[in-house]
Amino acid sequence: MRPIRAACLGTAAALVTLLAGTPVAAAAADSGPAHDKGRHRVITLVGRLAQQTRFPVNPGGAPAQGDRTVFRSILFDQHDNQVGETDGTCVTTRLDNGGAEECVVTYTLGGGQISVQGMVFGNLNPGPPPSFDNGITGGTGQFDRASGSVHADTIGMGERRFTIDLYL
Repeated sequence: MRPIRAACLGTAAALVTLLAGTPVAAAAADSGPAHDKGRHRVITLVGRLAQQTRFPVNPGGAPAQGDRTVFRSILFDQHDNQVGETDGTCVTTRLDNGGAEECVVTYTLGGGQISVQGMVFGNLNPGPPPSFDNGITGGTGQFDRASGSVHADTIGMGERRFTIDLYL
């Protein structure tokens, strides 16, 4: 069995654009030792929330450690073409300092799936959801050897921009 390689969440968005056949911004290959054997791409996608369900530990009460959120978003490229989706779950791990969640997300694209995992800090603060960076932990199909990172920013109600820094 191949070991799981930690990387960042941005890879999923990049892969979606590649599979959709739309032009992507290709970066020069990284000369660093961790990524010197593969190809490097940066892909930007927009995710639009399609479904979200919350499972609180204390229904009707205050947020608690162990609260869970399950979600699904549709992914679009820069030309507003649907190129995939994300499905995931987040569990509240901390209540102080604005809160924190551990999230596990799968990006399903035309050539396979990308698995992403990481923390989101400040999820209990009022206002729009916070930006975050997560790591790519594995993939299937065309993304079997993917690594990198994903940076997410909230850009509208139920809408996030994903910048995927992908190594294949």
